[in-house]
Amino acid sequence: MIWLALAFVVAALLYSMAGFGGGSAYSALLVLNGTDYRLLPSISLICNIIVVGNGAIQFLIARRMRLIDVAPLCLLSAPAAWVGGRIPVPETLFSLMLGLALLAAAAFMFVDPKTPEPRAGGRSAAAPAAIGGFIGFLSGLVGIGGGIFLAPFLHIVRWGGAHEIAGAASVFILVNSVAGLGGQLTKLGDLNAVHALTPYWPLPAAVLIGGVIGGFIGARRLPAGAIKRLTGVLILSVGLRLLWGLATK
Repeated sequence: MIWLALAFVVAALLYSMAGFGGGSAYSALLVLNGTDYRLLPSISLICNIIVVGNGAIQFLIARRMRLIDVAPLCLLSAPAAWVGGRIPVPETLFSLMLGLALLAAAAFMFVDPKTPEPRAGGRSAAAPAAIGGFIGFLSGLVGIGGGIFLAPFLHIVRWGGAHEIAGAASVFILVNSVAGLGGQLTKLGDLNAVHALTPYWPLPAAVLIGGVIGGFIGARRLPAGAIKRLTGVLILSVGLRLLWGLATK
């Protein structure tokens, strides 16, 4: 558990710098640890909530984004994440879907890097709400927060600057993770299965440490261009890891 906790610290540090919670990385680490697959989404989402909760606060304090701008993205995502979290999903099918989607998202992160970043304002609420709902549902199914899907979309539509998008991703992941966790816990059903989460208590403490450090760096110290590149590298690594695992089964 000590080495697993240390790995969670590193994952939280890296992902929180880009405004992410690291749920996909936590799930991969838990798989390597031999953790019961039924427990993976709940543990990952709990850690997500801790990391992005701190990250959202850091970005708000640094005035990198406004909640009023993020609200349309979360309007439909929370109920959709809860519904998705309640649906049993075959592991192989959705690992494949997730891996392919992540590869596509990573490719978009390296497109048009010199495009001037727009000012916030004058945004339509309808499209973000619809996209947020779709991403929320997919995130609930897989057991992640969804920021890894949201960030590429926001960059593509020039929703805002890199810091602003990272802050929006933090809030979006927080909302979806809370809703998705509710769905996952109801899906577990058996109280003994819920109690099986108890031995993993060091992991939330580990991600709190990494998340606090990474959130501070991402909100205040990391250049906007570096955030976008880091986001792409993280998404690409997760997608390749998922697909490689499927190919070698």
